[in-house]
Amino acid sequence: MSSVIVPVGLSMGPRFRYVRPPDPTPECYEIHLGDDLVELTEAEAAVWAAAFIDPESHAKLAVNRASLIRLLETAPKPERRAAEIVDDLLKRGLLVEFDPDGDLEPVFHRHKLLPLGQGLGSTPEEPHLHRIGFAGKAAVALPIQVFTQWSYAYLHADLWEACVFYADESEDAEEGEELLNLTPEEVARDTALNLPMMISTSTAFLDPVVES
Repeated sequence: MSSVIVPVGLSMGPRFRYVRPPDPTPECYEIHLGDDLVELTEAEAAVWAAAFIDPESHAKLAVNRASLIRLLETAPKPERRAAEIVDDLLKRGLLVEFDPDGDLEPVFHRHKLLPLGQGLGSTPEEPHLHRIGFAGKAAVALPIQVFTQWSYAYLHADLWEACVFYADESEDAEEGEELLNLTPEEVARDTALNLPMMISTSTAFLDPVVES
């Protein structure tokens, strides 16, 4: 499987100048990134936001660097500097690439997974899938191990440590419960396969780990 690309951070929206008469052009666009508030130009913000487009393609793991640049270059208002801006956002940690079938430990160690939206539970028709959405409307449906990561991964130092914690079933073994027998790598892969869909629907976001 090839690498996918997703945004990192949380949009805080445009920031306008304190001037009269009001200036309709934003001074910048702000992104919460770790312990920083990053300022983007209009072009940079448009490229970053474009990485959220098309949740269906994200669900199929079909959004990568090349497809993102192609989308930007062929948009009604083409971004001629798309490749340059994408590379810059990758270097600044505002975009991240990873292979869901590859070694996820390095990239997961650098990020935390934080939940957005509301948990809507399962349904009688699909009890194995747990839904997340907004205002009672589901946006995604996840298997239980991924839904658990969505719910609790933010409590851990980073996303990899959350996968290690979930894979450790020593307490369940002591209580005689049925074990899943998953390795951290398997938990990470299940999470990675669903990350693009969660991020593109704004039901979760990745944030860089803040070094203390």
